[in-house]
Amino acid sequence: MIKSTYTLDVTTVRMLEGLARKWRVSKSEALRRAILEASGRTPPPAREALAALDRLQRSVRLTRREAAAWARRIRSERRGASSRGLTRAR
Repeated sequence: MIKSTYTLDVTTVRMLEGLARKWRVSKSEALRRAILEASGRTPPPAREALAALDRLQRSVRLTRREAAAWARRIRSERRGASSRGLTRAR
């Protein structure tokens, strides 16, 4: 890491602090993320997460029929384990 000093206006510092709080990271990390995003060198987190989910789903190699059956089975198990599931109508 290289330690640097920059002069920022109050509004920018408040926005940086807000991002750091929102992301639950240090101000330095928030600044790194903002710079990487602005430079286009990394995809937005949501797009990256969706791409990872797509890869995971493809790796399982379920047919649509198998996936639907799995979803029905899981839904049924969750309702059975939930106290709310007893009073919930669908």
